[in-house]
Amino acid sequence: MYRLSFLFLIVSQFSLGQNFTSYFTGNTSDIVTNPLGGVCLMGGATEDDNAMIWFLEKANEGDVLVLRTSGSDGYNDYMYSSLGVTINSVETIVCNNALASNDPYIHEKIQNAEAIWFAGGDQWNYVSYWRNTPVDSLINIAIDERNIVIGGTSAGMAIQGSYYFSAQNGTVTSAQAVANPYNNNMTVDSTAFLVNDQLNQVITDTHFDDPDRKGRLMTFLARINTDYGVLGKAIACDEYTSVCIDTNGIAHVYGGYPTYDDNAYFIQSNCELTSPSPENCSNGAPLDWNHGGSAIKAYRIKGIADGTNTFDLNNWQDGTGGDWLDWSVDNGAFNEQSGADLTCSVLSNINLLGSLEIEISPNPTTDCITIAGLDNELNDYVVKLVSLSGHSLLVDVTITSNNSLKIDLTNLNTGVYILNIGSDGTGYVSRKVIKN
Repeated sequence: MYRLSFLFLIVSQFSLGQNFTSYFTGNTSDIVTNPLGGVCLMGGATEDDNAMIWFLEKANEGDVLVLRTSGSDGYNDYMYSSLGVTINSVETIVCNNALASNDPYIHEKIQNAEAIWFAGGDQWNYVSYWRNTPVDSLINIAIDERNIVIGGTSAGMAIQGSYYFSAQNGTVTSAQAVANPYNNNMTVDSTAFLVNDQLNQVITDTHFDDPDRKGRLMTFLARINTDYGVLGKAIACDEYTSVCIDTNGIAHVYGGYPTYDDNAYFIQSNCELTSPSPENCSNGAPLDWNHGGSAIKAYRIKGIADGTNTFDLNNWQDGTGGDWLDWSVDNGAFNEQSGADLTCSVLSNINLLGSLEIEISPNPTTDCITIAGLDNELNDYVVKLVSLSGHSLLVDVTITSNNSLKIDLTNLNTGVYILNIGSDGTGYVSRKVIKN
């Protein structure tokens, strides 16, 4: 990192062919710092200042890029001069259409950023403009190779999980979701988009103090289980509430409690159940996911100013400042009640697999990778390699003499891929693989 001997403020705006508009505040000379990584998720409405300070500090005095598909420069002065955190610059780029995703100027700005923030708006615009373009690829490379911090509010939070509600056909209410999990608006997507290890197999939801959200989020999880064979998880935030996840996997919850009832929720299938899947999740029928009223376990945490109430995403069981709730849907009717602490001595296969110290080497690679650290019969594992556009790829997998799996990537193009390891019955854990 280097510091310039002077700092000046420039506010500029330009548009190129109307595909995007840029607003710039700060030092026009790019500097390179070592960002500290992490994820900041905000539930919508006004930003939480303390959570935003957390986000900006992770940029380590570098450059902040705000990406959005509507609005203007509302974040520039707020981030640059209102919160007391030293950063080099803030640039907001408003993408007016999908053509902006191919612009070299935007690509360069992503590559130079130490922090990227996604504003609110319509999440389908984000997905349809950026998915399977250089924009999402460069963001994922920046997360993986440069450890940038990312964050977003409202729609900008909703797009960050490995599963996401795309809103392709508009929004959906809880009443619509639980009445028919496969109604036209229930667009629960798994196509690779933003890739972050901290949000692997997680779907996010926002504006959660609206009581209409809980039933639909539970239906999102039911669809993930039914469609993809995955015991998914979820993170949800009330408006004015934020979850900031550090690189150690600890989620800090910021908000205005006790003045305001600000909550974040960490939600998962009940791992104490032998068969945790929905009793009925089918097209044209009400959702039935009951299991005696405890199908889903939700840990509710009050957001406070210093963010010291936390949840451990390494095991999805240990939290401070919260309480456990049991959620269920009985023939389309959502129910919530107080629940006992979640203490699973025997986790499902997917969680056991996720806790293993799986080693992938070399990574990056030019030809082959070896997967070590799997503790079961290797023939029991299914290995899938997926491109960032969501396409499954054919690869040659062999068992080595030292009880590891070897995968030949020789014929693949250079780029970032997602390696899924697990079984069709219990789902997968994912790791990023880079082919040089």
